[in-house]
Amino acid sequence: MALKTPQTISDRFDQKVFNAIYSRALVYNTCWEDPAVDRLALNIAPDDALLVITSAGCNVLDYALTGPRSIHAVDANPRQNALLELKLSGIRSLDYDDFFAAFGSGYHPRFREIYFDALRAHLSPFARGFWDKRVDWFGNPRGSFYYHGLSGIVARLFRLYLAARPRLAASISDLFETRSLDHQRHVYDTRVQPLMWTPALNWTLSRQITMSMLGVPHPQRRQVMDQHQLGVAGFIRESLEYVMRQLPVWTNYFWSVYIRGCYTERCCPEYLKRDNFAALKDGLADRVSLHTSTVTEFLQDSDERISKFVLLDHMDWMSSYYPDALAEEWRCILQRATPDARIIFRSAHAAPAYLQHLELGADGARLRDHLVFHDSLAAELQRLDRVHTYAGFHVADIKT
Repeated sequence: MALKTPQTISDRFDQKVFNAIYSRALVYNTCWEDPAVDRLALNIAPDDALLVITSAGCNVLDYALTGPRSIHAVDANPRQNALLELKLSGIRSLDYDDFFAAFGSGYHPRFREIYFDALRAHLSPFARGFWDKRVDWFGNPRGSFYYHGLSGIVARLFRLYLAARPRLAASISDLFETRSLDHQRHVYDTRVQPLMWTPALNWTLSRQITMSMLGVPHPQRRQVMDQHQLGVAGFIRESLEYVMRQLPVWTNYFWSVYIRGCYTERCCPEYLKRDNFAALKDGLADRVSLHTSTVTEFLQDSDERISKFVLLDHMDWMSSYYPDALAEEWRCILQRATPDARIIFRSAHAAPAYLQHLELGADGARLRDHLVFHDSLAAELQRLDRVHTYAGFHVADIKT
């Protein structure tokens, strides 16, 4: 039996708002999970079959570069799969310079022409209909693809905020030009930090509508508030300060893309690098298949045994909104997993309650009874995470 968290009227309202946003929009225009950390956790081998929640598709393409047998990109939001479809079409149809202009720079002056001449024919009907209406997201000389979609709108608003605060904007720009940790810490501590954390910014970050546009539903926000005394804004500040003081920003494409509106060839996801693009074009991209469905629906319809699962953070909100569906998902995972399968997932909470309480069968067996967790490995890898916005990173094997 799954335990459902009691919901207040406010909770139910927030759930309806999030569901309405999620069901109508592209939420993520780039991935916010560090695939370099994931690769170390997964140790992907040539005979592996992966199930990966699509998100923006960046990490699906990153894992493809390791050469697994197959990757199933699964997402219930068809708009997220439509973005990966467009990337795959671009990999197969474009040369590197055109592809990087679109997905690296976020702007290609001839993208409308390229889309209708070379990309559109390779898309599914849904993706075709979606991008037909949004082709100009890539073709605006005053904008960038990375300022579209819900997370992109938040980034665009922050860009407007910086335009109104030129000293802070100049300080952040200089921060991302540093090339040593000592200099980076100095710029952050003396020029960015004193200007950054204003009451107005803290208030904005604490609003549920802001979190919903970033793909964070109310249950995750509540989990952050339950474990951090300074709330959501305090957690975000702590996370960002770790990134800005402990990890090199000059390789941190996750945060720099929303400041600059683009990637550079030296600071970008692996799939956007010239040699890796060539490897994907030469056949590695063909190992990716897309599925617009829930994880449960995919596993129930597939005969393939899955050896690696990348489940992101979706279980946080499922455990609050649809706990019985989460229990069914885990039953399907255990049924379709190979005996040596490895599972990674993230959470807004360092120790999410569902790991202790979720029951998967009539015998009362709990989820944790079926898994072997590698907590030391997860903690070690989380220190390297260049995004650092999740309190919990979990690495587990199926218990044999």
